[in-house]
Amino acid sequence: MTPGEDLRTATPPPLRDDDHVRGDAHKPLIVFYADFTCPRCALAHERLVDAGARVAFRHFALRAKHPRAIAVALAAEAAGAQDAFWPFADALYADQGRLDDPHLWQRARDLGLDLAGFDEHRRADAAATRVREDTRAALAAGATTTPTIFAGDSAYSGVPDGDWLARVGYDRAPSLEQPSPPDPQAAAR
Repeated sequence: MTPGEDLRTATPPPLRDDDHVRGDAHKPLIVFYADFTCPRCALAHERLVDAGARVAFRHFALRAKHPRAIAVALAAEAAGAQDAFWPFADALYADQGRLDDPHLWQRARDLGLDLAGFDEHRRADAAATRVREDTRAALAAGATTTPTIFAGDSAYSGVPDGDWLARVGYDRAPSLEQPSPPDPQAAAR
C-alpha cells in the first residue's frame, strides 16, 4: 500500500476500552499498527511522539517478517496488564538491538513491574488473543507493511512524513524534517 492508495476491505475497529492510547484527547486519533521489532516502526513512533500525536497502538506482529515479533508483543501486553504499556513500548523502540527474553525481563525490572505477574500475563491466552486480533484487524483494514497508520479515513503505509501529519491535524516536529526512509517493500511491488 502506498500513501494515498486505499486497499482496505474494512476500516480499523473503533477505539476500544482496552486500547493502549496516549495523548491529548482533544487531538485527532491516530491508530498505529506496528511491530516492536521493526526499525521503521521505531522511527514512526519517534515522529508520532515528537508531533504530540494522540495514538492508539495496535499490534501488527508477523513472525514470518520478524521472528521475535510475537514474543515481544506478548511482553508489551504483559507490561500493559500492569499499566506500563507505553513506558515498555518506549523502551523497546529506544533499543531494538536488545529484544531477547533477558532484555525484556530487564526492562520489566527497570519499570518496577511484578515479575511473576509479568511472566503470567505474557503467557496468558488473553495476551495472545489480543496480538492475534490486532494483527487480523490490520490485515482486514488493508495493512500490508509495518507500520500502517490510520487517522480518520486517511491511511499511511510506512514512516509518516510532515505533510501527511499536517493533513491529519498535527504540526511539524523536529524529527519530521528528516526525510522518511524508502520503503524496502516498495521495490517488490
